Amino acid sequence: MKKSIKLLLGKKIKEIRQKNKLTQERLSEMADIDYKYLQKIEGKNSPNIKIETIEKIAKALKITPSKLLDF
Repeated sequence: MKKSIKLLLGKKIKEIRQKNKLTQERLSEMADIDYKYLQKIEGKNSPNIKIETIEKIAKALKITPSKLLDF
């Protein structure tokens, strides 16, 4: 079964965050989003994510939004 885009995005964010040795708490601060929201994004029941949130996370990770969506 094909994975949903939301799950793939959450997995990609987690992968890049860990590669950059960032905690969820630190990334959420850098991206100016709620820590619990980031936990949900990276979790198994990921919420719908606004494009603005994708931009914030990408900027905090110093990558382009398209790089986050490349899976």
